[in-house]
Amino acid sequence: MIDNRQAIESNALVPTHRATPNLTDHVLKTIMDYVLTIIVLVFISPLLLILAIIVRLDSPGPVLYRRRVMGRSGQEFNAFKFRTMAVNGDEILNTHPELKAIWERDQKLENDPRVTRSGQWMRKLSLDELPQLINVLRGEMSLVGPRMIAPVEVVRYGQDAALVFTVKPGITGLWQVSGRSNLSYEERARLDLEYVHTHSIWMDIKLLLMTIPAVIFKRGAF
Repeated sequence: MIDNRQAIESNALVPTHRATPNLTDHVLKTIMDYVLTIIVLVFISPLLLILAIIVRLDSPGPVLYRRRVMGRSGQEFNAFKFRTMAVNGDEILNTHPELKAIWERDQKLENDPRVTRSGQWMRKLSLDELPQLINVLRGEMSLVGPRMIAPVEVVRYGQDAALVFTVKPGITGLWQVSGRSNLSYEERARLDLEYVHTHSIWMDIKLLLMTIPAVIFKRGAF
């Protein structure tokens, strides 16, 4: 198997195509990530416990789902989410070849037969993503950034993969406030690149504020 980091390096963009890093923004972004994450975790800890109990009672299987994704510099890590699918999800999807083809193309399904009852409303409210705050504290993710992508998705970014991996993936980002799952895969990838080119601490703050109504009104969520 080809090392994903080797693939990234071989497809790297020339330096003039990269966004120029700003040390001040980087420091402020790091401080904001840790401070806000700690504050939020303190306040929502009872909610996390309730959601964990609901997941456990709703269907057999672990409370948390660990998705293997790629972060900064192409390093792989486990992104935490509340489990919203049946543990035999792959078997279920194999019985729906037309849906499997859509999943392989878009990495999203509007009517996913694998999703549990609790998973349906947790996804719409983005509650399943709350455990990713732990990934932020571990330094693997940021509150705002490009989407997480799985190793198998790297090839779809081509030479732009190197650019995406210059920053940490985010719990929210441009895709979250621009339509979420209503967007095609190509549109989501374009927004990832746009964020990398233009991000700043002020942009991050704006996106965090814009995420609140996007989640409340369930824009593009399924």
